[in-house]
Amino acid sequence: MADVRAGVDSLDQELVALIAERMRFMAAAARIKPARNHVRDEARKAEVIANVQREAEALGLDPKLFRDLWETLVEASIAYELDLWDSLRQPAK
Repeated sequence: MADVRAGVDSLDQELVALIAERMRFMAAAARIKPARNHVRDEARKAEVIANVQREAEALGLDPKLFRDLWETLVEASIAYELDLWDSLRQPAK
């Protein structure tokens, strides 16, 4: 059991690193997007989630599980990007 837990812990570390990399892309998007209302793109969100569901299904996994996970991930990414977009454009004090 210790080997299984160690494997899970190792994968969790990799997942955190990958999510951190994803957030760096969100930060780049926040810098690039000219208007705050460009941050939330429902069509793009639907595309991302559909892509993940297809990939999960192709791997024999439950697409609903991945839809739910990515819904949470994408919403957290949007919130992060909105916060950063706002902070980058605050007037100097």
